[in-house]
Amino acid sequence: MDRLLDGQYRGSDRPQEPSPGQPGVTALTARRTLEVTAATPAEIPFDAVLAGQTPMLFKGLVRDWPLVQAGLGSPQAARDYIRAHDRGVPVVGYTGDPAIKGRFFYNDALTGLNFKAERAPLEAFLGRIEAVEGQENAPAIYIGSTDLDAYFPSLKAENDLGLGPEVYGPQPPMAGIWLGNRTVAAAHYDMSNNIAVCAVGRRRFTLFPPDQVANLYPGPLEPTPGGQVVSMVDFETPDFDRHPRFREALASAQVAEMEPGDVLVYPALWWHQVEALDGFNVLMNYWWNATPAFVDTPMTTLLHGLLSLRDRPDFEKQGWKALFDYYVFGPAERAGAHLPDDARGPLGALDDLKARRLRAWLLDRLNR
Repeated sequence: MDRLLDGQYRGSDRPQEPSPGQPGVTALTARRTLEVTAATPAEIPFDAVLAGQTPMLFKGLVRDWPLVQAGLGSPQAARDYIRAHDRGVPVVGYTGDPAIKGRFFYNDALTGLNFKAERAPLEAFLGRIEAVEGQENAPAIYIGSTDLDAYFPSLKAENDLGLGPEVYGPQPPMAGIWLGNRTVAAAHYDMSNNIAVCAVGRRRFTLFPPDQVANLYPGPLEPTPGGQVVSMVDFETPDFDRHPRFREALASAQVAEMEPGDVLVYPALWWHQVEALDGFNVLMNYWWNATPAFVDTPMTTLLHGLLSLRDRPDFEKQGWKALFDYYVFGPAERAGAHLPDDARGPLGALDDLKARRLRAWLLDRLNR
């Protein structure tokens, strides 16, 4: 690990707030994501990223990818390269009025979203991007999280990290592609670990650890601009009167400035705002969790907690917290360690059959 470390956080430990007329806080945040050297994707120290909760940026790691090289030639060359791998299956794309300045979000009344979604051929979206390229007040256009295996398998075959179960575990990653012009994905978290590859254009990730959730002022659970809860704070022009705790979040923020060929790795549940900074940008990413397929998403538990725990008296919630610490958040083997193997049931190690039984038991209790 030590031989891979190439740098430390640059700049001061605390970010600065923007002054009138200056760029937003993301451009001025002084803390930079740790930049680390790796010769190949196989040398990425994933254990250090995940166990250490330390996002890492690998500069130029996949600069030799054909897609990256095409984009370094010109945006048009990158688009033509992507066109050559298009299977012709319609994709879902999103378009926002120039007034939103690329930030896909809610409308002013929070009654809906400030963009429209539609399914159309890839060529239709690429044509729209080309038609407004170079314009100052262009509409925001992007295609998000499109499955590479389903839509661009030959592109993935030529541009891939080449990692396997030794990193991803028993389930293969979900590999996606994101492309568009200058856009902003509001800060949100994902339930999977992420490898983000900046393939064309420049990107800026602003990252916050999971414990900053309260300081980021999460929005409604539904609807959401992209499927996940997003921060209500406008990072470009933050309203510190409305969102005063955002100053605390900024003290923990870090920024990864990405160029074509750079790779960013960060753990699940880290909040991140993503800015695409050029007239044409392409990001490829790999989401993965090293857990068996029978393990359910914790979001189901959180939602049921809203139903079953949140509105109980505080003394009850503290009691349930102790039970959760014992059964769930403590060592996995602790709750059943004092019982015979054949009496442990779901307190023992789960497998597919035990998970099915536990799910059926839960469904029966929910359908009362």
